[in-house]
Amino acid sequence: MSVKRAIATGITVLTGLGISYVGLSYLLDAAATAPSFGLPDWPRGGDATGFLNVKGIRDLVSGLAVLTLLATGQRRALGWLMLVEALTPLGDMLIVVNHHGSAATAFGVHGLTAAAVAAAGVLLLGEPHQRRDPAGAAVDRPSPAAAV
Repeated sequence: MSVKRAIATGITVLTGLGISYVGLSYLLDAAATAPSFGLPDWPRGGDATGFLNVKGIRDLVSGLAVLTLLATGQRRALGWLMLVEALTPLGDMLIVVNHHGSAATAFGVHGLTAAAVAAAGVLLLGEPHQRRDPAGAAVDRPSPAAAV
């Protein structure tokens, strides 16, 4: 396995497991998890925590989508998914900043996460992808992204 492929795989596994864990945390104990997001205010109990559960299920599904594509070897689709999913922590960063939350959390958690997820997407798209020869055997060929 090449170093780039190993890095892309490592970031992808951490992304999938990490965001799944965050999602489960928002589902199982939303009130305790919410302060770590970086916003100065959040729903603190009762029916309001339902909004945090909404975030939880979406994070859990995002992580499972990443892990599913990785497990099935769909690395090119995974690269595109990672680029799209990088928009979530980027949006989270902007939300925290725009609502006068913790700049350290906005940039140090959400911003760095967005950069790492996007980097994994670029690395995945830069991998050679396989095509089949007439006999049905896999043949590596450079991806169009690798030529850029």
